[in-house]
Amino acid sequence: MQPGNRFMDDLSKLVTNAMGVAQGARAEAETAFKGMMDRWLADRDFVTREEFDAVRAMAQKAREENDALKARIAALEARDGS
Repeated sequence: MQPGNRFMDDLSKLVTNAMGVAQGARAEAETAFKGMMDRWLADRDFVTREEFDAVRAMAQKAREENDALKARIAALEARDGS
């Protein structure tokens, strides 16, 4: 039975090594893909989240000021029309 066990041991080692190689290739592919995506995104004119949030806050403030001015104009027009 010894020869059969040696075959299974060799097969087990081969499969284990193949899995290690596959995991290494996967990690290398992920790193390469991430690098490619980082370069692609850097070439685009995307804004950062911080820039987006700052512009969004400015727009919200402008809308609030616009609404306040509309209400003030309406009040002035109502007073002049009386």
